Parts: sequence; structure tokens; C-alpha cells
Amino acid sequence: MKPGSERSFGLVFTAFFALVGGWPLLHGGVPRLWAGVAAGVFLVLALAWPRGLAPLNRLWFHFGLLLHRVMTPLVMGILFFAVFTPMGVVMRLLGKDPLRLRLDPKASSYWIPRDPPGPAPESMKHQF
Repeated sequence: MKPGSERSFGLVFTAFFALVGGWPLLHGGVPRLWAGVAAGVFLVLALAWPRGLAPLNRLWFHFGLLLHRVMTPLVMGILFFAVFTPMGVVMRLLGKDPLRLRLDPKASSYWIPRDPPGPAPESMKHQF
């Protein structure tokens, strides 16, 4: 993976700081001057000297990779233990076995016959 262009990085942060600066205007407040200055600086750098934003762009990229490394397992763990585990417990309590994993000592095979049968074997010669 590689970071995006410095120009697009600068324009995105220009838009972000412009929104932060102008947000109080929606509620009749005073615009945030510091955010307007930051938006102006990012705009000038993005248009006139994008290479000047390279260190910030790399820093932001590595911050994103760090967030990915931390948040993805965290969110997936929360999703697993908050959604799938309770659903599995409820299904077991109700006696459901949708994957047919329960052992049946009387079964001669676990093969599930298909009715109607699938496509003819001759149709699988040129799949790609």
C-alpha cells in the first residue's frame, strides 16, 4: 500500500478545516478563525507546493495503518461476541443445526442428495 497524492491530501484537509471553521455559522455563531487559517494554509500548500505536505501525508497514512491494526480486530471481536455468539447460543438452545454438524452414528453417509440433480458433467468442460 502506498499513500495518496499530496495534492489530494491537502485538498481533503482544506475541506475538513473549512467545515470545522464554518460549522458554527449554521447555528448563528462566530466562525472558528484558527480552522479557517488552517484551511487556507492547506489550500495554498496543496495548489502551490504539494511536496511540502509529503511528511504530513506519510504521517497521516501511517496513523491510518495503525488505526486499521487496532480497530479492525476490536470491531470484529465486538461483532463476533455481541452478535454471532448469542445467536449461536440461542440456536443451540432451540436445537437448530443448520450446518448439520451433529454426529449421527446410524448414518451410512453424510452426503446430501440433490433434488433435482445439478448440471450435467459435460457442461463443466469450459468453465472459464
